[in-house]
Amino acid sequence: MFHARIASGPLRRALILENPDPVLDDELRGSGWEVVRVSQTPDHEGLVALLEEHRPHVLFKRSRVEIDSALLAHAPDLFAVMLCCIGDDSVDKQAAADAGVLVLNDPRSNGRSVAEMVVGHILMGARRIPDAWTQTRGGQWDKTASGRFEVKGRRLGVYGLGNIGKQVARLAEALGMEILFYDNDEVAQAVGETMDWQVVDTPEELFAHADVVTVHVSAEDRRGRTNSGLLVRDLLAALGRERPADSPRVFINLSRGFLLDPHTLREAVSAGSVRQAFIDVFRDEPSVGGAWDNPFADEPRIHCTPHIGAATQDAQPRIGRKMARTARLFSDKGTVEDCVFAPRQRIDVARSAQSSHVLAVVHSDDRGTKKAVDDAIYSAGASNLQSAHRDFPRYGIAYDLSVLDRPLKEQEVRALIENAQQITGREDAIRAVRQIVL
Repeated sequence: MFHARIASGPLRRALILENPDPVLDDELRGSGWEVVRVSQTPDHEGLVALLEEHRPHVLFKRSRVEIDSALLAHAPDLFAVMLCCIGDDSVDKQAAADAGVLVLNDPRSNGRSVAEMVVGHILMGARRIPDAWTQTRGGQWDKTASGRFEVKGRRLGVYGLGNIGKQVARLAEALGMEILFYDNDEVAQAVGETMDWQVVDTPEELFAHADVVTVHVSAEDRRGRTNSGLLVRDLLAALGRERPADSPRVFINLSRGFLLDPHTLREAVSAGSVRQAFIDVFRDEPSVGGAWDNPFADEPRIHCTPHIGAATQDAQPRIGRKMARTARLFSDKGTVEDCVFAPRQRIDVARSAQSSHVLAVVHSDDRGTKKAVDDAIYSAGASNLQSAHRDFPRYGIAYDLSVLDRPLKEQEVRALIENAQQITGREDAIRAVRQIVL
């Protein structure tokens, strides 16, 4: 039997996993939150026990711990999963939507750190720095210019012109590189063209006309289709094809590990279509400090780092402060910012409404459910001073905010849920209800 999540007042219980920066704890505690931080990443059974013991309102995590329907069933008081990172593929988003749990992330705070690391890889590839380190450490003295080049005048292909892709392009342009990009989002295309960067029509064209390609795409495309296996053999084989014979043909992936099969990259390197690669993300990554089987261990032309693109002393505190702010807005005002169900959209009501109450409802997007919310407010004799509404059609839910002149009583909330069930014929028509004093 489905039970809607119901709460009154601000959210105050936080469970923190995977060791985001401690500034997160400080910021939350300063706002009156009860914070439980778990230093060791729990397995499934351990996390179930933690959820049952602490009954968090909000779960904070990074990218490793998997959240699925089985775990959510043990967290009846949970209203949000806050991701202290960009990637959201560690959460079963449909299961969260079905449970009425929103998933929010931070798509911006680590951008500079990742972009700087990409530029570092470009420069190291340009001068064959990893090779020089290895040779010099082994007693070789190789000063040859073979395979070493300046980046000025070379072409950088940026696959995905989002927040990080734009920063990489700006930094590379400052070094004198020509910028090509591919992105099928019209807004991204307009931004790139405004910057006088050359947009190409296909990924194949990007790879073929670039000396260096760096990838910055999300786990899914804008239609919700997975990007797993996006970088196929033919793409990698095309790198630098339309460039001079001395093209460095460097490939960089600090985006997602599942974008390519390791064997595909190894083949491209063996064939010479990729001459050097820098990889920071992998299909199978261990827990922190765990043993790891590097799929490129015996290939010296593929240079690996342990997913440290965002691991700087600058980015991590920014992420912690950002996610604390996101949590406070959600807790105290019902505001949703950077929800992965609808990126780049903010759901909010007027901040000028004082001494009023907010009714926040997560409900199915079935016909009549929104009417059930409005009818409940009307039947209670409350006045709806302002409202905001957003459908998430891919996940079959909607988020509704209403500023009321008084809160609904418990029986009125129950009537809202029952009315929605009757109208839609769905037991889970209403997934979560919160009442907040502004």
